[in-house]
Amino acid sequence: MVFLNLSKPLLAVFLLSAVSAFSLGSEEKVPVNEVVVWTYDSFNSEWGPGPAAAKRFFEQTGIAVRWVSHGDAGAVLSRLLLEGASASADVIVGLDQNYAEKALNSGLLESYKPAGAEKIFPELALDTSFRLIPFDYSYFSVVYDSDKIPSPPRTLEDLTSPDYAKKLILMDPRTSSPGLGFFAWTKAVYGEDWRAYWRRLSPSILTIAEGWDTGYGLFTAGEAPLVLSYTTSPGYHLEYEETERYKVALFTEGHPLQIETAGLLANAKNKDAAKKFLDFMLSEQFQEIIPLTNWTYPVIDVPLPDSFRINPKSDKPLSPTPPSQADLDEWAALMR
Repeated sequence: MVFLNLSKPLLAVFLLSAVSAFSLGSEEKVPVNEVVVWTYDSFNSEWGPGPAAAKRFFEQTGIAVRWVSHGDAGAVLSRLLLEGASASADVIVGLDQNYAEKALNSGLLESYKPAGAEKIFPELALDTSFRLIPFDYSYFSVVYDSDKIPSPPRTLEDLTSPDYAKKLILMDPRTSSPGLGFFAWTKAVYGEDWRAYWRRLSPSILTIAEGWDTGYGLFTAGEAPLVLSYTTSPGYHLEYEETERYKVALFTEGHPLQIETAGLLANAKNKDAAKKFLDFMLSEQFQEIIPLTNWTYPVIDVPLPDSFRINPKSDKPLSPTPPSQADLDEWAALMR
């Protein structure tokens, strides 16, 4: 998750491919002093961790990072599975636990235990073979504008209230990691009754955005007062806008944990550079960038900015089972 400079027009969302001296977007022949990293759009935005991370990595190693963005995390995985062993990436960044099974079963990732792996918080371990390496985490939540919603929802069921008709922005679970996480959340709470829940929820939904950055941009532009996001979202607004207007609706049934990962491609052209980059991702130099750029928690023990003090933590972290492809197909048919 990355926050855009949301005071600018939404057109900025489509300009995130702007490149820096350390971050190029074209896919051309890879020199040996370069690592090619596939990720989601906002990670390499002007306000995301990509540019700062690439600059620090180059200063330390002399290796340039070439970011290649493919939309949201779901689109990154789809592109990887489509291109298979011919994929041009050395490292893939941004897949969470809901995409882990597909990524691991593809056979496209190679085991590599980076330097510093022992510092990762144990509860964040996803893959003991280190084909997927955690680099940040947060919790999915519904964020609300307290100026417009004086009485926020306290459960998933509350979201179906007529009080919230056309006031909720969600993301598509077929293309967005938050969207997939929310769908998994509803299945964990409602089980086989998830279809009936989504029918009740439908009148509350203003729109279903393709990705988080577009959906959250609509929220901050005032299109709706409720949006799917993260428990770490309020800290952004305190840090950069000096406001506590945007808050998390803490739900009594708990909040799903999201763990974002990085992985080494088995057919990486610059494998040595890729391994150095993965080592770097678990260093303090990278991890301290995460809170104020990706607006998530680091996976090792580094100090948090003061603005994180308003980010609540649920006492019921959830780890829902990822929806199957059949579930996603049924969801899409239902929403039509």
